[in-house]
Amino acid sequence: MFVQRTRVLQISLVAILSSFLIELVFGIISNSLALMADGIHALLDGVVTVVLILAARMAIKPPDEKHTYGHGKFEQLGGLFGGIAILIIAGYFIFESIQRLQSPPPDVLPGWFALTAGFYAMGIACFRIVLLKKTIVKIGGTTLKAEFYHAFLDLGSTLVAIIGISLVNYGIYRGDFVAALVLGILLAYLSIRLIHRTAMDLTDTISPELVNRVKEIAMNTQGVINAGPILMRKSGDEIFADITISLRGDESFERAHEISTETEKNIQDAIENSKITIHFEPNWKDVPRESKIHDIANSVEGVKGVHNISSYSYEGKIFVSLHVMVDREIDLSKAHTISEVIEKNIQRSLPETSHVTIHLEPFTTIPRNLKGGKVSKEEILKLCNEFSDIKKITSVITLQYKDILKIDIDCSFDRNLSIEKVHDLTSQIERKIRSQYKNAIITIHPEPV
Repeated sequence: MFVQRTRVLQISLVAILSSFLIELVFGIISNSLALMADGIHALLDGVVTVVLILAARMAIKPPDEKHTYGHGKFEQLGGLFGGIAILIIAGYFIFESIQRLQSPPPDVLPGWFALTAGFYAMGIACFRIVLLKKTIVKIGGTTLKAEFYHAFLDLGSTLVAIIGISLVNYGIYRGDFVAALVLGILLAYLSIRLIHRTAMDLTDTISPELVNRVKEIAMNTQGVINAGPILMRKSGDEIFADITISLRGDESFERAHEISTETEKNIQDAIENSKITIHFEPNWKDVPRESKIHDIANSVEGVKGVHNISSYSYEGKIFVSLHVMVDREIDLSKAHTISEVIEKNIQRSLPETSHVTIHLEPFTTIPRNLKGGKVSKEEILKLCNEFSDIKKITSVITLQYKDILKIDIDCSFDRNLSIEKVHDLTSQIERKIRSQYKNAIITIHPEPV
């Protein structure tokens, strides 16, 4: 892409220089101020094109420690330099044309000889416009857009020069000077616009409409509650946006990442050449109290798991209870310290909470690679058979890792039993087995007969 941009700019530069030479030589011979002014503008445009080529070379450099957003600003810098140069030469045109308008008519007046150079310059300008337009549509680029803008300036100024010279041929000898004056004013106006636009880019001025559009896209992404602040800047062709989005506080990290990725994709699809950075933060508004409690407790150091959370109110007071799993090797004092931290954090985050009851449970990490257990299935079956409510035992798996015994049991009960009764029965079975095997981790899967 960079090679293609540079090649197009080089072709444009050669065309500009040929136009400059023809207009300057023909302008001197025919004494046409408008033609010479247009030729000088062509030379200036050639200088600007050289600057744009150099700017494009700088802009293509990858980001480094001094330019973390890349080197795209060099393109805007090149455009700013070109705008200032055009403004200076426009001032010269205006001054010289006013001087000549106040002076007697010169001995040599421009004629058809000067018009020939004007038509040549107009053809060159049209060639550049077509070439640059096709390339911009294909690959884009701030440098090419600036060159396209300059090509239109050339076409406009050449048309003004041709009109002025034509008026001289019809006896209005001041037409050439008036054309030069109009050309100078036009160039001054357009160059000021160019300077303003590039200066805005260099000072990181971003259109409020573009910021609002980015916010609207983010807000319309499913799962996003709010969006802001939004920080944006432009560097060369690229638009950088740093966006903070609010998500429900009980969203999992995986889901939060999915929403962030979707938001980034939606913005990049809508805004060309955009580089998006998404930050997400929790929003606890309208999130169930139990979800808040889960996140608060789970964030405390030493907590291995949280479950069975419930909250209820009585006489205007909120009571909370939850089960918290901690390392089975720690003593009661350390476990109680963890529960105190959880209680304080809950009451600080949810000040309406009157009392917190925490049930502590031991947690054992089960390794991925287990071996066959030393305890036989028959021994486990024998213990289970003491419970008459068990209708059938379909599976018993025993696995061993050091002193940890993992026991998984699939068994059937009467389908009409309540789940509360089934839970009580499985708890009794677990306690019975654990009375024989202290470090057993037991999972019982109940099924209806």
